[in-house]
Amino acid sequence: MRSKSGFKIMRREFNYMWRDRGLRKILLLGPILGLFLFMAIYQTQTVKDIPTAIVDLDGSSSSREISEKIKHAEHLKLRAYPQSYEDLEQSIRRGEIVVGVVIPENFGRDVARHHPTRVLVIVDSSNTVYATNASTAVLGVIRSISAEAGVKTLLARGMDPSQARKAFLTVDYREEGWFNPTLNYAYFLVLAMALNIWQQCCTMTASMNVIGETGMKSWLQVKASGVSRFKYFFSKSLAHLITFMLLVIPVYILALGIFKLPLSCGLGMLLLFTLVFAVSLHSVGTLMSSLANNAVDSTRFGMMVALPSFVLCGYTWPIEAMPGFLQSLVWILPQTWFFQGFNYLSFKDPGWSFMLPYFGGLLVISLVCYSMAAMATAWMER
Repeated sequence: MRSKSGFKIMRREFNYMWRDRGLRKILLLGPILGLFLFMAIYQTQTVKDIPTAIVDLDGSSSSREISEKIKHAEHLKLRAYPQSYEDLEQSIRRGEIVVGVVIPENFGRDVARHHPTRVLVIVDSSNTVYATNASTAVLGVIRSISAEAGVKTLLARGMDPSQARKAFLTVDYREEGWFNPTLNYAYFLVLAMALNIWQQCCTMTASMNVIGETGMKSWLQVKASGVSRFKYFFSKSLAHLITFMLLVIPVYILALGIFKLPLSCGLGMLLLFTLVFAVSLHSVGTLMSSLANNAVDSTRFGMMVALPSFVLCGYTWPIEAMPGFLQSLVWILPQTWFFQGFNYLSFKDPGWSFMLPYFGGLLVISLVCYSMAAMATAWMER
């Protein structure tokens, strides 16, 4: 009889979630629509046609040669030739230009005399995506120009052309990118952003776990039925967790199978880690639900935790670069443990021993939050 009542509670919870049209649409469509949206945004993989301007204060043949090289650079798009540094500054401030190149006066004369000279490159770093791509593109052009100038200097000193090239290239420079060598933003962000939407949906659903019952008159009937409080909420929670996992599996199928986003670890490891994360999310939502006076307050609590958590978790901005008081505080969020671990699983597959602290952190959060929720619910009833 007891096992049957548990299944009845689960079936009742499934029916409640399904009959709520708004919640049903959010749970079913939110993560998948988010995946398609972010895949469409980042599918180009690199930023191209970066708006560029050149301030040529010299006007020599050497400066015009640099301008031509920049004009034909792969990811740069030459938009303007400002007459002064001040004009360039205004263009960058207005957002019309992202990269500015300033060729100094007497540049051609210094090159001809083999004197050191410097070209100023300005990158608008207010947008980190633009800044990263712009710096890489400009750096490639500057390296090429510098190498040619070095070879020309050796040739001017009477060295044989083949010897000049060998002498200049004695020290080889090579740059390597590991794990995501092409700086593919789709690989880095798309699935993570879709999972961010999923975790918000899960937290919002879990925030109704307790108050959705104790705040209703039907709670008196539930209490009169003789079902223990533990069994009742355990059955409800199990229904939630099954739903959460059923919703994330299509996201993984699309992301990993159709869009071919990277996953270095085994699928079993990823699903287990996601399940533990879902439990921790549910525990946080349940705790908020037990502390709230009504359903509206509980939803607000859920929003306050779920929305900023992705920004605070250190996935898109390093935790080490955050203010000191936040660097420890963010680890009380399950999202921090999950998205930090998810990044390792996606690109590096560090193994079970490395991932154990991340599993442990999520389990500790779950234990603490469920325990506090149980005590809060019992206290509220008394």
